[in-house]
Amino acid sequence: MTNPVGEDNWLEHVERQIRQATDLEGRVRVIESFQRATLAEPGSLKLWIAYCEYFWSLYVDCNQRGNEIGWPQDELAIGRETFTFDAALNLWQEGYEAVQYRLSDSHELWNRWVSHEMELLRRTTTEAGVRRITQLFKNRLLVPHATWNETSQMFSTFLSEYNRHAWETEMEQITRNAQGAKKLYEQRDPWEMKLAAATRSRDAAAMRSVMTEYLDWEIKQAKTRKDRDEAIACFQICLGLFSRALTGVLSSDENTWMNYIVFVSTTHTDIKEGRSPVPGHMVPDMLDALSRSVKHVPWCGALWARYILAAEESGLSFSDIEQIKHSATDNGQLDRDGMMGVLEMYAAWCGYLKRTAMVPDASEEAVDVAEVGLLSALEDVKHWGTRKYDNYQGDPQYRLEKILIQFLTEKKDDIDGARAVWEDLAKNPLHAGKYDFWLNWYFWEMMVFTTLRNRTPSPTPTNACQALRVPTFATEVLTRALKVRGLNWPDRVMEIYLQHCNDYETAETLREAQDTVLKTRKALAKRREREAAQAAQVAQVQWAAQTVNSADYHMVDVSETVGSPGSKRKREETPEDGTGSKRAKNENNDEERLKRDRENTSVFVLDLPAEVTQTKLKQFFREYGHINNIDIQKRDGEVVALVEFKTSDEAKSALLRDGKYLGDRVVRVQPATDCTLFVTNYPPDADERYIRHLFKDCGEIHSIRFPSLKYNTKRRFCYVTFRNREAATAATKLDGKPLSDGKYKLVAKFSDPLAKQQRHGAQAEERELHVINLPRGTSEEDISGLFSKAGRVVSVRVPRNMAGQSHGTAFVVMETKEQAQEAIRLCDKLIFGNHPIKVELSRPTTTKTTAVARVMDGTPEPQEGQGMPTPAEIAARTIAVLGIPDTMTDARVRAALTSATNAPIVKLVLHPVHGGAIVEFADAAAAGKAALSIDGMEIEPGKKVRTGTTQELFRNKAEKRVDRIDKPHSQPQSHAHPLQQQASQDKKSAAELMPPPTLLRRPGSGPKLKRGLGFVGAISAKKSAPATINGEQGQTGSKSNEDFRKFFLASRTAANAEGEAKNGNSGQG
Repeated sequence: MTNPVGEDNWLEHVERQIRQATDLEGRVRVIESFQRATLAEPGSLKLWIAYCEYFWSLYVDCNQRGNEIGWPQDELAIGRETFTFDAALNLWQEGYEAVQYRLSDSHELWNRWVSHEMELLRRTTTEAGVRRITQLFKNRLLVPHATWNETSQMFSTFLSEYNRHAWETEMEQITRNAQGAKKLYEQRDPWEMKLAAATRSRDAAAMRSVMTEYLDWEIKQAKTRKDRDEAIACFQICLGLFSRALTGVLSSDENTWMNYIVFVSTTHTDIKEGRSPVPGHMVPDMLDALSRSVKHVPWCGALWARYILAAEESGLSFSDIEQIKHSATDNGQLDRDGMMGVLEMYAAWCGYLKRTAMVPDASEEAVDVAEVGLLSALEDVKHWGTRKYDNYQGDPQYRLEKILIQFLTEKKDDIDGARAVWEDLAKNPLHAGKYDFWLNWYFWEMMVFTTLRNRTPSPTPTNACQALRVPTFATEVLTRALKVRGLNWPDRVMEIYLQHCNDYETAETLREAQDTVLKTRKALAKRREREAAQAAQVAQVQWAAQTVNSADYHMVDVSETVGSPGSKRKREETPEDGTGSKRAKNENNDEERLKRDRENTSVFVLDLPAEVTQTKLKQFFREYGHINNIDIQKRDGEVVALVEFKTSDEAKSALLRDGKYLGDRVVRVQPATDCTLFVTNYPPDADERYIRHLFKDCGEIHSIRFPSLKYNTKRRFCYVTFRNREAATAATKLDGKPLSDGKYKLVAKFSDPLAKQQRHGAQAEERELHVINLPRGTSEEDISGLFSKAGRVVSVRVPRNMAGQSHGTAFVVMETKEQAQEAIRLCDKLIFGNHPIKVELSRPTTTKTTAVARVMDGTPEPQEGQGMPTPAEIAARTIAVLGIPDTMTDARVRAALTSATNAPIVKLVLHPVHGGAIVEFADAAAAGKAALSIDGMEIEPGKKVRTGTTQELFRNKAEKRVDRIDKPHSQPQSHAHPLQQQASQDKKSAAELMPPPTLLRRPGSGPKLKRGLGFVGAISAKKSAPATINGEQGQTGSKSNEDFRKFFLASRTAANAEGEAKNGNSGQG
């Protein structure tokens, strides 16, 4: 009979046996089933509680109830010998030790155990019993668990009843000794609270997500602790958490099982090499862990492969390992997720066969078994794939074939047989179109050529020896590769082909190779031009189809439009108006698409020298295309560059520099295609640190680009570039992940510049009309009837306020552009309901270049008898912050300033165009303190801000960011104080400064100008005049905090004096 799999299945199986157990033999079978269950699920709390309680009930029945249970006398005698008191207590002890580090629920078993112990003690109180239970409490309180306080209270009550004179000593001692356990639980309490919240909500996805993150954090704790006791405790806690996960929501999750196996495996390795203080007996056995894993996730080929490898490492016999392989193929689920699991398992099996045959002392039988087994495995996989898929083409990585080729080459010395395997692979289109397949074959042929040449014993030149001097087979492989239509990287093959012929072949063959490469390059260029034209044609057809099928606004019913008086109607946003817009609205999308395609025109350059510069990299790729930009990142001693070319073809050709020297280092060049994600819909205050933490488990991030907010402050997205495609693919799995307790749903997709579509719809097609100055009581039917004279009205929309009243405007969509023009001709300036209405084409809303954030809780309440604050009072509590990068949202700025000042912000207005923000605080004192805290603060790495006046902010311009090295860089706008800028200009020579023209400010209707500001004199080349501020002479240095403090106190004194004077005057009046 097959054993059950999983905690619940075992419980159901055992409970069914308990119901059927009517005699001693049946009860013994139940005990045996419990033993098998706890071996299969050693960390299952439910199974251990059921096992211990059942065994305890048998002990009570046999030894306390006696003849009351109705057992036959012979069975009762045997039962008393089998189900003894010591056996029952030992079982409770064994169960507790198995689950004691399940922090959240291990108390369920321990409380039952100690309650039985205390019940026996109440019946017969002995000094030994008191000492035993006291020690149980002490041991329990040294283990971190969720109900530590309750356990401590139980211990206190126990001491008060049975050992009152030692209460104070024992409690003081255990409180002191348990500090470490309490600290360990406090560190995990936030995770336990998250897990408990997800459990209460019964959200399985949330439970899995929290548990996975918790496990990752716990593994890190177990691997990084330096203190011996802490390292051991964290390791046991981590095992306990894995027990909870693998008997709960993640019991069938192959990733969790793989993480568990890797955790156990690396711990064994660390212990062997002396890097871990964990005792060996605490670590689960690898074979047992793998046996359990493949029962829970039998479709995971990677775990079966590890099972075979662990069996080989443990020295199991061939028959035992073969049985593991048969168990994998017979379970019926190995191909549940496709052929990948089958291939992974068979690759491990073939690897085992190859290694047993290639050891120096391998027997002939082992070699024969390996040969038969390898060929049989290839046939089995082929038949398996054919049964599952009608058009199965094989393993893209041809792993089994590689193992067979190595075996035939190195062990059997059967070069022709190995070459025949290569020939069969070349007939498969799955491999023939890949350049790496031909290069692998070429390298194998060169290895064979070198080996055979070294074996030639005679120095006398013979025909055979002469033939071995030219690697004919290797040359033929490259020649065949270039004849394959659709080869994915022919440039790389051509480069190696020319180099090979130059190094090994005759002059005639080299000339023929050059001719072949030239013709191939011409044909390749024509093919690429043809494919580009076809792709453009297909894109144009798709675009036309999307334009034709685009839906208009639907006709709005009057009842739906008016709604309740409290409903608020807003103009619907078009899809491109959202926060995910990838370009400012005033940019030309077509032109930009042709200009830049970073996602497909970039390459990664790795293993660079530490002193590498952009200039050196430009020289390195000088002959391979035009470089738009170079982004060099240096982290943890590793230097990686992202090089952006003008076209994708240039980026592909740059891959030929892979393996070349740059200085004294051999660098690697890898494509950066599909490494960049478009990420949006995250919390507004998320910064780069938040984004990196969000994707920390996916792979290494190269860079994060936030868009400029100068033209649209609503933008909230970024581009995350990973170091490799695998990491980016893993990151896309987070698409749709709920953030901030489900308030936001993350969007993480591969960035595709071509996916941005042109605007379409009624407004873009000039079919939507904007009607102004309508009577307030006009209904949708009235408007539709008016405009139906010009043609068919598709929809009418009347914006209304919260009271349900019309704003006097409407949006009307006509069927065609011509009908919209006719409606303008007929209805514009028409008197409608005694109102001259205006009809014009609807235009897109302008982009928002400022962002306003209000915090109502921080608004100061006016005192009784006082009105609203005056402009002077608002100005006194308002400061300007300059030097803010134009990529920071108002939410990020508010969070950074609030964290730095700890002062409530009433209002924040972000001005990305001017590189700053205007911030209003609750009062003038808070503003002064905040200014001192903010001045010189680093708001982003390498970006410091300063405080100033609103006039300075509006005179300032944001720094212009240029992320290209092929375009001239404009001088960045300085964020220094104006007096500092003036002083720096004064240092320039007369030859560098041209006297500015005299500016004459003529009188006008505007506000009266102060004296002294009518003319600006020329700047002297020898000595500059002191800077003036509001007509007064100022210092040339920047203001310090002390200067600002004096100015602030003086302004407060003046304001108070002015207020007293006003009060006095009012009193006199």
